[in-house]
Amino acid sequence: MGNKAKSNLTSSGMEIPDYVIDSIARSLLPVIRDFYETEEGKQSFKEWQERRDKTEEPNSD
Repeated sequence: MGNKAKSNLTSSGMEIPDYVIDSIARSLLPVIRDFYETEEGKQSFKEWQERRDKTEEPNSD
């Protein structure tokens, strides 16, 4: 239930309107998607998952 005119306050104190954040995200998404469809991107993602899995603590349930 967010208001599109609502602004986000960054750590620098600047207000960034939601439409600017949406615009940047829409611009970056195709580039990010294209990267992760390449062999280099797939390998990078796999390495990241392995690093993440090593740092996660096992569930003690």
